[in-house]
Amino acid sequence: MLDVRRLRVLCEVARLGSFSAAAESLGYTQPAVSRQIAVLEAETGATLVQRLPQGAVLTDAGRLLVGRATAILSQLDDAEADLQALLGLRGGRLRLASFASAASTIVPLAVLRFRERHPRIELRITMADPDDSFSRVRSGELDLALSHDPAWLQDGFPGLDLVPLFDDPMYVALPLDHPLAQAEPLSLSRFGVEAAWMVGTSSSCPDARLLRRACLDAGFEPRIAMQNDDYGAILGFVAAGVGVALVPDMVTHVVRRDVVIRELEPALPARPISVAAAAGYRSPAASAMIAVLQEIAAEWVAGRDLPVAAAA
Repeated sequence: MLDVRRLRVLCEVARLGSFSAAAESLGYTQPAVSRQIAVLEAETGATLVQRLPQGAVLTDAGRLLVGRATAILSQLDDAEADLQALLGLRGGRLRLASFASAASTIVPLAVLRFRERHPRIELRITMADPDDSFSRVRSGELDLALSHDPAWLQDGFPGLDLVPLFDDPMYVALPLDHPLAQAEPLSLSRFGVEAAWMVGTSSSCPDARLLRRACLDAGFEPRIAMQNDDYGAILGFVAAGVGVALVPDMVTHVVRRDVVIRELEPALPARPISVAAAAGYRSPAASAMIAVLQEIAAEWVAGRDLPVAAAA
């Protein structure tokens, strides 16, 4: 295999027309340039340069090799420049998957800060639940994925590293005229089997599984009136008086004014918000976004307000 450094020496000799000029350009001694050309000629089995009184002149073999080497070296230079840009976050891309409630709260804040710091990184945001996004991170289709599923954090996922961000408390949303809207204290057991619950789709929504486990712990099987993965739709049904719903703190920041958001005593388990990346190698852009998400998470928790007993 031909040595790239020797090809570069040959191209410089061809460009400048002499060994001494090539040596000065490359920062070598003239004997060092001569040795590099001699070794390259031995490797190719061909005379590449004629040493004449007026300078160095390429042979036919030399001209052929320089023609090919010039294109190769140009591509290598481009590759090195692109790599340095990537490592310096001056280029590249980042593909992030988010679940819905994060996409309406912390993700826009993280995207804004990331773009302010790294405007040349191409950023793509995809909506996906952990059941789908985690396998796509592992396959390389995505770089990062946000999760709110405690099962992934507790049990892990082969081929992924999970970075915890913060815990997202769970509250209950009730119609304004619900008999328990002003109850003190309010425990889950007070709802009993009579309450109609609006929840996410059990197969894809960890919050729905959390509700069922919590109700069973409280001594009853929840009666599911509707399943929908859109919290906006769920809160619309709550406001209409169709039933009640378990909602995360993230959702209460954009909550309707015609529902009541209440804490439960004892409190339900919080949703663990985390970000998943492929195990092992992590691109500079992915590392930078994880750092931004950690900053936003800390600020989010510091600015968190407790829900009011009744809507204003």
